[in-house]
Amino acid sequence: MKKLTVVLVSIWLLAFLSFGACAADMVPAPKDAELEAGDWTTLSKRYPMSYLASDGEVPEAPSPEILSNWWDTLGDETLTRLIMYSLENNRDLISARAKFKEARAALGISKSAVLPWLDSSNTLTRSKTGKNGSASGSQIGPIDFYSLGIDASWEIDIFGGQAQKIKAGKADLQAQYGALHNAWVTLSSEVALNYTSLRTLQKRLQVAESNLALQMDTVELLQSQYDSGLKDGLALSQAKYTMEQTRSTIPPLRTSIEATMNRLAILVGQVPGSLEEMLGEYKPLPKPEAVDLIGIPANSLRQRPDIYSAERQLVAQIARKKAAQRDLWPKFSLFGSIGLESFTSTSGLSFSDGESYSFGPSISLPIFHGGAIRNNIKVQTAKQEQMLATYEQTVLNAVAEVRDALTSETQERERNQSLQRGVDAARTAYEVAQDKYKNGLTDFNNVISAQSALLIFEEQYAISEGQMLSNIVRVFKVLGGGWAPLTEGDLSQPVEEHATQARETRISSESQRYLEQIRQELKSTEEM
Repeated sequence: MKKLTVVLVSIWLLAFLSFGACAADMVPAPKDAELEAGDWTTLSKRYPMSYLASDGEVPEAPSPEILSNWWDTLGDETLTRLIMYSLENNRDLISARAKFKEARAALGISKSAVLPWLDSSNTLTRSKTGKNGSASGSQIGPIDFYSLGIDASWEIDIFGGQAQKIKAGKADLQAQYGALHNAWVTLSSEVALNYTSLRTLQKRLQVAESNLALQMDTVELLQSQYDSGLKDGLALSQAKYTMEQTRSTIPPLRTSIEATMNRLAILVGQVPGSLEEMLGEYKPLPKPEAVDLIGIPANSLRQRPDIYSAERQLVAQIARKKAAQRDLWPKFSLFGSIGLESFTSTSGLSFSDGESYSFGPSISLPIFHGGAIRNNIKVQTAKQEQMLATYEQTVLNAVAEVRDALTSETQERERNQSLQRGVDAARTAYEVAQDKYKNGLTDFNNVISAQSALLIFEEQYAISEGQMLSNIVRVFKVLGGGWAPLTEGDLSQPVEEHATQARETRISSESQRYLEQIRQELKSTEEM
C-alpha cells in the first residue's frame, strides 16, 4: 500500500509540473516572424524619396555581381590592390575570423550534450599498516589495490531542451558569419573612402601649389614695377598677403595626406610609411561606370550583414528562452557502470574476483528551486525583447542609411555641376581682371578678388569630385556590397549551393579556401 501511494504521488507531481511547463510554453508568437514576412518593396514605394523616382517606380538594385565586387566599377587598379591587401592582412578581419571559430567550437560543445558520455575511473593504491595499528599486533602489507571502471551516462532529450540550445548555437554561428561578412563590407568601404580622401587631398594640394605659383609670379611682377617706381606699395602688399594666405594652406594639406596614408597602411595591415611608393604620386580620381542607383532597392537590404546578424541573434535568443522553459519539465537519464577490483599482498594473498556493474534510469523533477527557473525564463524573455528591438532598429537604420546615401549622391552631383560652371566663370573673370589691370583699366583689388574666387571654386570642385566618389562608395556599403551577398535563400539557410556560384571576391587562393570552409561548415550545421 505504501509503494502504491508513493507511485501515485510521483505521477501526480509529474502531471502537475508538466502542466506548468506547458503553460510556460504558451506564449504569444514572436513579432520577428511578422518582420521576416514583411514586403519591404511595397513599404519603400509607400514612402518615395522626394528627389528620386518621380514616377513612383522603384528600379532594381545593382546586381549581385556588381555588389560583390563593386570596386571594379571604379576602374582604379591601385584601389583594387589596396582592397585585396586589406582583405588578406587587416587585423580586425582576422579577429572576426577568430570569433567565428569561437562560435563554431561553442556549437560543438552544445551538440556534445545530447550524446552519451563515457568516463573511465582507474586507481592504484598501495597501503601498509604497522604493528601498533594492527589488531593482531603484526604488520599488514604492503597491499596493492587495483580498481578499473567505466561509467556511462546519457540524458535523453525527450522535451527538446538540449535541441533548443543547439539551435541557439547554430544561430550564434550564423550571426558570427554575418559579423565576419560585416567586417568585410566595412573594411572594403573604409579602404575606398580613405583612398578617395587621399586623392582629394593630393588634388587640393596641386590646386594650392598651382595658385601659389601664379600668385608668386604676380608678386614678382609687382615687385619689379614697385622697384621701378611704376606702382605704389599697396598693390604689392595686397599681392603678398594673398600669396602667403595661399601658402599657409599647404602644410595642413601635407599633414592630412600623411595621416591618410598611414590610416590606409593600417587598414591593409602594413607598417605606416610603406605605401609611399604606391600612393605618393597623385593620380586622378577614378570615374565610376554608370550604375543604376536610383530608387530604394528595399529587398537588397536583406543582404546587409548587420541585418542578417541581428536576425540570427534574435533567433538564438528565442531558442534560449525555449530551452529555459524546458527546465520546468522532468529530465530523464540513463546511467551505468562496469568495473573490476583486486588486491595483492606480499604474503601471497590475491583476490581478483571483484567484477561489479550497475545500470538503470533516472528521473529528475524540479520541485522547488526558489523561483530560479521561472525567473530565468523571465530573463531570457526580456533578452528576446531586447534582441527584437535591436533587430527592428537595425532595419530602420538601414533604410535611413540607404535614403541618406542615395540623396547625398544625387544632390552632390548637382552641386558638382554648379561648381564646375563656377570654376569656368571664375577662371574667365581672373583672366579678364588680369588683362584689364595690365592695361590700366582697373585696380589690383579686382585681380585679388578674382584670384581668391578661382582658388575657392577650384578647391571646392576638387572636394566635390572626391565627395561624389565617396557617396557612391557609401551607397554600395549600405547595400551590403563588398562580399558575395546573402540571397533570400540564405536567410533561412546560410549557405546554399547557388551561393558558391556567385561571383567571388578576387582574393588569394588561401582566403578562398578559408571562405569555402566556412560555408561548408555552416551548411553542415543546418543539415544536422
